[in-house]
Order: sequence, then C-alpha cells, then structure tokens
Amino acid sequence: MTDRQRGASSDGSAPGAVSHSPSAHDAVRLALVVGALGVVFGDIGTSPIYTLQTVFNPSDPHPVPVSTENVFGVVSLVFWSVMIIVTVTYVLLAMRADNDGEGGIMALITLLRRWSGQQGRRAAVVLAGLGIFGASLFFGDSMITPAISVLSAVEGLKVVQPSLGEAVVPITAVIIVVLFVVQRRGTAAVGRLFGPVMIIWFLAIGACGVAGIVDHPEILRALSPTYALDFLVGHFGTAFFALAAVVLAVTGAEALYADMGHFGRRSITRGWLILVFPACVLSYLGQGALILDGPQHISSPFFLLVPEWGRLPMVLLATAATVIASQAVITGAYSVASQAAQLGYLPRLRVAHTSESRIGQIYVPWINWLLMVSVLTLVFAFRSSTALAFAFGMAVTGTITITTLLLFYVARWKWGTPLWLVGLGATALLLVDLLFVAANLTKLIHGAWLPLLIGLTAFTVMTTWHRGRETVTAERKRREGSLREFIGGLRNKKLLTQRVPGTAIFLNRGKETAPLALRANVEHNHVRHEHVVIMSLETEPVPRVPADERIVVDDLGYAKDGIIHVTARFGYMETPDVPGSLRMLDPAITEGQLQLDEASYFLSKIELRRGTAPTMAPWRKRLFVAASYITADAAEYFGLPRDRTVIMGSQIEV
Repeated sequence: MTDRQRGASSDGSAPGAVSHSPSAHDAVRLALVVGALGVVFGDIGTSPIYTLQTVFNPSDPHPVPVSTENVFGVVSLVFWSVMIIVTVTYVLLAMRADNDGEGGIMALITLLRRWSGQQGRRAAVVLAGLGIFGASLFFGDSMITPAISVLSAVEGLKVVQPSLGEAVVPITAVIIVVLFVVQRRGTAAVGRLFGPVMIIWFLAIGACGVAGIVDHPEILRALSPTYALDFLVGHFGTAFFALAAVVLAVTGAEALYADMGHFGRRSITRGWLILVFPACVLSYLGQGALILDGPQHISSPFFLLVPEWGRLPMVLLATAATVIASQAVITGAYSVASQAAQLGYLPRLRVAHTSESRIGQIYVPWINWLLMVSVLTLVFAFRSSTALAFAFGMAVTGTITITTLLLFYVARWKWGTPLWLVGLGATALLLVDLLFVAANLTKLIHGAWLPLLIGLTAFTVMTTWHRGRETVTAERKRREGSLREFIGGLRNKKLLTQRVPGTAIFLNRGKETAPLALRANVEHNHVRHEHVVIMSLETEPVPRVPADERIVVDDLGYAKDGIIHVTARFGYMETPDVPGSLRMLDPAITEGQLQLDEASYFLSKIELRRGTAPTMAPWRKRLFVAASYITADAAEYFGLPRDRTVIMGSQIEV
C-alpha cells in the first residue's frame, strides 16, 4: 500500500530497525506515528466535514428536528459511537487479533482458513465466507469514500461564495481524475507530506472546535453517556433514524486495523488517542455548539465554524485531507484485491510495484480504472455529499459488524477467552453494531442499496472464481496424473525421450501431479532437457515468509536423473518472483548443473470453455469464464524473462 512500510512489528517498531540509543528509538516511534497520521486516519479524520450536517439534513426522509435536546443527544451519540466502535472494538480489541503482525478483515479470514482444520471447522468456514462478504463491502467503501470525501470538501466553496455551487461537481470530477491518473507513478514523493498535512488538519479542526465550545461551553455536557441514552430511550423514533447518519463518524475505523502491519499497534494507538480522537471530538462539540447558536448553521456546520477569513484556506486544507483519505482507501483496495487473488478468490491480477525500497507500494491497474469509473459515476449521479451519505453508512456498518463477529470467534478459539465473557462482550458490541445496520436499512431505497449491490456483486465474483478454480484444479490433476509415476516412467524408459542440453523450468500447482507442459513435451515431442526443475508456488496463510524458509527442494526419489522439484513459499501479501526465488537455491545444486541465466521457462496456459458437467449453475460458468479474461499475463506476474518463456496451451471445460 502506498506509503505504508511493510513489516512493522506489532509493538510499533520499524521492521529490522536496530536502535542503539533511546533517542534513536524515539525518532523511529515518532516517524511511525507521523506516518500513521498521514495514511491511517485520513478517512475517519475527515468525517467531521459531513457527519453532523447529514444528521440534521432537512431533506432527509427521516429528518432530526433541531432542538437543544436533540443537539445534545446527537453529539453525545456521536462521541460514544466513536468511543465504543473505534476505541473499544478496534483499538483495544481487534488490533490484538493479528496474523503475524498484519490486521484487517483479510487477516481474520486467513486466520480462520488456518484453523478450519481444527476445532470448529464448520463455523470457521461459514465465518470465513462472512469475512469474504465483508471484504466485498470494502470495495463499495472504496468507491464511495473518494466521492463523498472530495465532494464534501469542495462543497465548502458554497460557503465561501454561494455562486460557485454549480462548479462543485466539475471540480470534484477533475480532482478525482487526476488522483487516479497519478496512481501508476506511485506516491512516494508526495507521501512524505501526508503526515505533516494531516497534523495541520487535526490541529486546525481541533482549534476551530475549541472556539465553538468557548461560545457555548455547556455543550461539554454531551460527553456524558446519559444524554445519548436519554436520546435513544426517550426519543427512540428520532434517535434510531439519526443512527444512519451518526455512523458516518466511524467511517475509516477498519483502516486502523488493516494498517496495523505497516505502522504497528502502538503507533496507531498513540496517534488515535493523542491527536486524532481529541481533534475529532473537539470538532463535533464545536459544531454542536454552533448549531445551538442558530439552526441556520445546519447547512454546513463544519465550515461555518471557521472564521470567515479562514474559510477558503480551510476548503483547500479539507480538499488536501480528503484526497489523502481517498488515497488511503484506494491503495487499501489494491491491497485487498491483491491478497484476494493470492488466496484464490480473484483472478491473478497485474500488480506493479511503484517503489524499489518499500514492498507495500503497489498499483493494480485493473482495480484503479474500475474504481475511477465507479467514483465518477457516483459523483455525477448523486451530486452532493448528503445524498451519498445515505449509501455510505451501509458499507461501513456491514464491515464493522462482520469484523466484530469474527473477532469474538478468534477471542474464543484462539485466545481461550471464557465463554461467558465472550458472550457478554459480543452481545454488547454486536447490539450496537446491529442497531446501526438496522438504521441504515431504513435508507435502503434512498441509496443504501448501492453498497449492498456492489458488495453482493463482488462477493458473487469472488466465490464463483474460488469455486471455478477448484473445479479447474481438479480436472487438471486428473489430466496431469501422478508426478512420481511420470518420473518413474522416464527413468524406466517407458516414455521414450531424447535428452537435449540446457535447463527447463516448468511451473506447476504442486508436486503431486506432472505439469501439463512437461507431459506434452515428452509425449508429443519426445524430448526432455538435461536439467529439469518443476516449480510450484504456495501461498501461506501468513503475510510474509522469511527468506530462509522460502525454498524447499525435493529430488522426487531419484538423486541423479537431473529432475528436481522446488517449492517456493510466499505470504499472501507478497508478489511471487520466480527467478529471484531460484537464485536462492543452494549453490551446490545450481553451480555446474542448473544454468539459470539461460534456462527456458515453460507455462501451461488453460483455455476455459463452458461444459455440461453440473459443477456450477450455467450463469456462474459464464461469469467464471468471463472473469478469466482479466487474468494477468503469467510471465509478467511471475517475473519471467519473456524471451525465454514458452507457453503451451490446453483446454478445460467447466
């Protein structure tokens, strides 16, 4: 992911960093906190721009009347929602459920896959499916966040100069196009500015909030949970519908968890508790105070809280902050798509690394252009942040609820937390989450259907690809036959072949079956190379595999026949590099035997056709075949030299 240093340890230390003095260690920790401020908190840190404005939006199908009692209740609800969902669920609990330092819903899915053979197998499989749906909802979030964030910032122009209202949508569209076009160049240079810009942003919104509180200090009473509870119990009809907008205050909570592997749990926790949380709370309190001062301020309480002389600079700063928020969620989509492809839920996608020094900076072209078209469509279709807000909450609440559910399963089966404590905690937190889900379902016809549609579409594609891939793999195994029997046939000369000089490397799915390309070469051309490497790549349910555990060599039972099997193991956050992995072989194997610099690489290309076997529904077969066309070129994906790569095709029916 852009500007996210991979491999940070869970305690917040830089990966591999060696600290010789307290000052050096402090500098590393400070750098990680600043980096986290620039990447992790962009989404949740820009929520104050539109949250209270949306709650009191008079055009809402279930408007919240502006009254002193309602303002106190709403501000209290916002504060305690952020406290419970972000601080308790994510910062204090979820960030302790890591997969070798990595967090996020994909990390939880891989943990469940790892445990699916252990106790609770059926439940783990079902929950993993829920996790995939949560990841699917994230794609909806990735489309809505840039649209609503940039729109809400540019809408500040209407406060500065009302006549500029018609320019909001075109300006937003231009910013979004530029944002997506520059993705392929990477953001290493501007990324260094993200942290300082967001620090200025949080200090600015906090200062404006303090100014509003000074005018109406009684708003501080809203920090008491009694106001939130009184509002929910005494005015449930109003409060329930308000929750659909209040949830906007916690958008971006998943980013705190997902980016844990890049900056460490402690760095993110410090950034949240020391700067981000206080700044956001001060902004919400200040906006609440401003609304108490006059109901007319509900049109744009965030920008109206700023002194008139500072509104244009604040619009510019807000635009920069929302671009940063959009950048974070875009690169998050790259990461989720790349991980899903590694785990077998999406076709192999072309992944470009935009930095030589930082592993995590990737660019996925297909996802980039899909997101750009989707975001622009949303901007031109909804045309305002308040209209988009109806759609936004559904994606957020769905992902949060699924994460909470998976988290408590992990707490029970991995941490061994007593059942009564898990039940108590899960009941309390899921009750809050499900209240938000129910409230957002009331907006279904007003836009909440959109993220559900996006999520269901992505979920269907991912599960169809996974099922189709299993079908194709089974058929390939049948055709390929046993590798050891094939090697035995070569040794016993049942398969007549002529040896030719050189080294041939055949990529295969495992070491149980013979590669189709090798079998075709022997059976049709009756030749084999003097040295043959059969190589399979395995994706482990961990983020990264250490270099000393990368390669496993097997002589397949015959030490001197010139044929070996090599297994290269990669984590789900790594991009396979076949030539690089082969260079890690023991020199005793390569020197004088394998000519890696002149070796030929053989790939088996499968052409898919719809068949009559009842493997999947006909429409899913068509979807699977269609999805196969976006599969990245295998030679490029695995880093193979094109001038030494031979592709041999075959056809399989699904």
